[in-house]
Amino acid sequence: MFRIFLGHQIKSFSRSRNQAGNIVMRIVMFLLILYFLVIAIAAGFFLNKLIASAFPGKNVIEIFYGFILYYFLADFLMRMQLQDLPTLSIVPYLHLNIRKKTLVNFLNIKSLFSAFNLIPILLFVPFTIMVISKQNGVFPAFMIIVSILSLMFFNNFLVLYLKRKSISNILYLLIGIIVIGGLSALEFFKIISIAAFANKIFSAVVTQPLFALGFTFLAIIMFVINSRYLRSNLFTEELSKKEKNKTSTDYPFLNRFGKTGELAALELKLILRHKRPRNALMMGLIFLLYGFIMYKPGAIASNDFTIIIFGAFFMTGIFIISYGQFMFGWQSGHFDGILTNKVNFRNFIKAKFLLFTLASSALTLLSLFYGFMSWKLLVVEIALYFYNIGFSTLIVLFFAMYNYKRLDLSKGASFNWQGSGASQWLMSIPLLLFPFLIYLPFHFLKEPFWGIAAIGIFGIITLLMRNVWINLLTKKFEKQRYKIAEGFRE
Repeated sequence: MFRIFLGHQIKSFSRSRNQAGNIVMRIVMFLLILYFLVIAIAAGFFLNKLIASAFPGKNVIEIFYGFILYYFLADFLMRMQLQDLPTLSIVPYLHLNIRKKTLVNFLNIKSLFSAFNLIPILLFVPFTIMVISKQNGVFPAFMIIVSILSLMFFNNFLVLYLKRKSISNILYLLIGIIVIGGLSALEFFKIISIAAFANKIFSAVVTQPLFALGFTFLAIIMFVINSRYLRSNLFTEELSKKEKNKTSTDYPFLNRFGKTGELAALELKLILRHKRPRNALMMGLIFLLYGFIMYKPGAIASNDFTIIIFGAFFMTGIFIISYGQFMFGWQSGHFDGILTNKVNFRNFIKAKFLLFTLASSALTLLSLFYGFMSWKLLVVEIALYFYNIGFSTLIVLFFAMYNYKRLDLSKGASFNWQGSGASQWLMSIPLLLFPFLIYLPFHFLKEPFWGIAAIGIFGIITLLMRNVWINLLTKKFEKQRYKIAEGFRE
């Protein structure tokens, strides 16, 4: 039966209307994956020397044990963003004498054929064979490999489960990201040490190899949970019933904004119900971890905010950028309906501003926990928040008027360039350049805080002029609407 399913998948790909585009995309993805696999192979065979040179005087094996958990935490985040759900059009099979278990097993097996499941093998197994087996013996080294493979399978099925659950309830995905973010914060503030914890666990596996079966047990449990969820939601009647229940969702806090709030609520529902726009929302939450990379203690102590501005800009405004660059394209499927219905275009544009402001405000509030590192970060984040809701929203909506490319909301964002065009590249120039042009003169005059204040004041001024921008953008939209609609029909 698996051979039949695989044959159907191959025929589906080869007979696709977009076969040429799919082949080009597959080649690009293959070359990109091959590049990372070559790096993983090289790193795996030279990992001993790499660790010794990076951590001179330290025990190489202990550093390796700590690196394993760090890797799988990063692997979880990467899978959440890039790993696609294995798919199979089940409707043609539901009336046939095929067990649901067979369909589910095919999807689970298909998910294992991923570069994410090959990289840890290439990266960790050579080191384990060459170093750990020589020092601790063959059987303990074998059980370390079992532990690594079990963690790999656990991550694989956990991400699939969370992604599927988030389709009906985004809270599951949010909890997973918060847990990873919490662990990163605890590590950053030296409350706990993931490396020390991992060293204890894998050292215990070496002394008592059967402890590795604990990881295997967790992987099996995750596999069972994922399989049960798939079996219980396999029938289209059950899926359509859930979607029907979800259409009654309302957001009472938006009612106070009148017609503008209603339009914003409709767009929020669009975001939560479709894969690609929901990815833009998830990217905003993932980018909250960006501060651990960009907020350097040395730069904070010396009041050098150049790189910190870059981090704060993305953390408070990533949703505006990632979602706003395809602003009208998200509604390309029903754009003609918007034009023919009695939709006030001024309220339509105001709803976009409202959505951006609410999303940026929520992300800024969540990013304020970096204030525990330094009060200076709060000043930078608040200044960039005003810059984003004042200026970035204006620039993004202006350039969205020139994007006429249709979007398929059901497709994921990973390696998906549908809808991308020159307007996105042009938009990025003023967005990224302006805050640095404002700040750098003050930086060279040794007045960095005045530079941050200038960015915030610029943002507040553009925010206070929002009604002016709305009127101008409404007139622009009225001129461009038929060009946009014609582009979406192609």
